[in-house]
Amino acid sequence: MLNINGIAHIALSVKNVEKSKLFYNELLPFLGLKKVHEAKKSVYHVGARTGLMIQEIDNNSKSIEFNQNNIGLHHFCFRARNKKDIDLLNDKLKEMKAKIIRGPLDGNWAPGYYYILFEDPDGIRLEVNYVPGEGVLDKNKKFNDNKDYL
Repeated sequence: MLNINGIAHIALSVKNVEKSKLFYNELLPFLGLKKVHEAKKSVYHVGARTGLMIQEIDNNSKSIEFNQNNIGLHHFCFRARNKKDIDLLNDKLKEMKAKIIRGPLDGNWAPGYYYILFEDPDGIRLEVNYVPGEGVLDKNKKFNDNKDYL
């Protein structure tokens, strides 16, 4: 059996990389990621065993707007080290005039789950959460599927 060490990176395709760079170049360093690459059509940040690549789509190809209910990415979530980080992020997102979908608030997926959900300039949804202790890996805790996320 293989025992992986997290997700090395996520690559997001965006419509307007300049607009996305403004968003991610402000957000990701605030989350503790360091910019290690920037070119005309891409930018890459790494930190906390996580990498996030933003790259512009081929604007000559047909593409529709992002919709989390299409096949593919629904959203992705960063894990915060403590609950107050979610509140700090809320202040930062407001300062950035980012679209906050909901939060910060308690979720019922795991005991102590606290999160904020927001969108990037293309409408790609990002979450940052905090779950105390071992979360659902604690043998005395159970994952709550929230009626299959409905």
